[in-house]
Amino acid sequence: MRIGVLARRTGVSERSLRYYEQEGLLTASRTPGGHREYAESAVDRVRRIQELYAAGLCSVKISRLLPCMRDSDGGPSETADAFLVRELTRERERIDRTIEDLQRSRSLLDGVIASASGSQERNA
Repeated sequence: MRIGVLARRTGVSERSLRYYEQEGLLTASRTPGGHREYAESAVDRVRRIQELYAAGLCSVKISRLLPCMRDSDGGPSETADAFLVRELTRERERIDRTIEDLQRSRSLLDGVIASASGSQERNA
């Protein structure tokens, strides 16, 4: 499939798809006219890349982890090893810390909102 089709099917811009290719995250063959042609499996691959970006991983880390993952189900491949486990465990710990920080921030905001709401009611 051509880049425009892949972009529409995945909701990812053509520019991002070119970037993924540049970073070694995605591969395409070329037609005699020089157009990119992607395999059907590229749809799952792009979705996996998007999930990893959404989890906060950078492209360098994604490029190291992708070979250890299956695109269709995200489970470990035959090449998954202790490296993958360590890297993913570190990422999970980083995400847990971020969640804790966000929960503290939300709690502080809830207190400010409650105080502001109470003072508005007293002033009304």
